[in-house]
Amino acid sequence: METHTLDASLEPLGRLATKAAVFLMGKHRPDFQKHAKHPVRVVISQSDRLLLTGRKWRSKAYYRHSGYIGHLRKFSAGEMRERDSRLIVRQAVLGMLPKNKLRRELSRRLMIYKREASK
Repeated sequence: METHTLDASLEPLGRLATKAAVFLMGKHRPDFQKHAKHPVRVVISQSDRLLLTGRKWRSKAYYRHSGYIGHLRKFSAGEMRERDSRLIVRQAVLGMLPKNKLRRELSRRLMIYKREASK
C-alpha cells in the first residue's frame, strides 16, 4: 500500500486538505478511475501546529447538532483546536471527498496524528 505523509505545520489547512483528498482518491496515479479504490494511505502529522491564515482561529465556525430543538452548538476553530485539532483536519478532508459509497472507505485510509507521526 502506497503511503503519503503530509505535515500540517507546513501549509494552510485548505491546501493540506486538497492534497490529502487528491491522494486518497488516487487522482495522482496514472491508472485513476473515479469508481475504483486505490491502495493509498495518507498520514497527516502535527495537527496541533495547524496553520490558519487571518482571523480564522476566532471567526471560523464549526457546528454540531444533537437532533433536539435548540441544541445547535457553535465552536470557533480555536475552541476546536483545544478540544481536538484532528477534528478540524478530518472535517476539511472529508468535505473534499466525493459524497458517494467510497467516502467511508477513503476516510478509513486517512490517519491524523497530533504530534510527529511514528514510523
